[in-house]
Amino acid sequence: MKVERKGHTTTIRNTQYNTAEFFLKLNNEYNSYKSQNLIIDLSYDKAITMNDIKLFGDMTKSHKKEKKSLVLVADNINFNDVPAKLTVVPTIQEAHDIIEMEEIERDLGF
Repeated sequence: MKVERKGHTTTIRNTQYNTAEFFLKLNNEYNSYKSQNLIIDLSYDKAITMNDIKLFGDMTKSHKKEKKSLVLVADNINFNDVPAKLTVVPTIQEAHDIIEMEEIERDLGF
């Protein structure tokens, strides 16, 4: 797991686990990241499934309650199958763009 902080956003990369194992590890350390916008890069796991993506549902819900963004990065899934409550994009740059837009929306009171 590689962690990189940049401003108000933390990027966490899965560098060695399958997504389910990575989720358990991240979930155990979640309290240290909950005050930051999060980009969770799952691109390492080429065998990722929609069930793996759905593991992050509760974490996303808690994060949004704290008025923070949580964006998943996965490049080899069918984006049409992603549940509406999750934000999944194919690249890190798009994740940064989503967080920036959500920050602006929060600042404007949406």
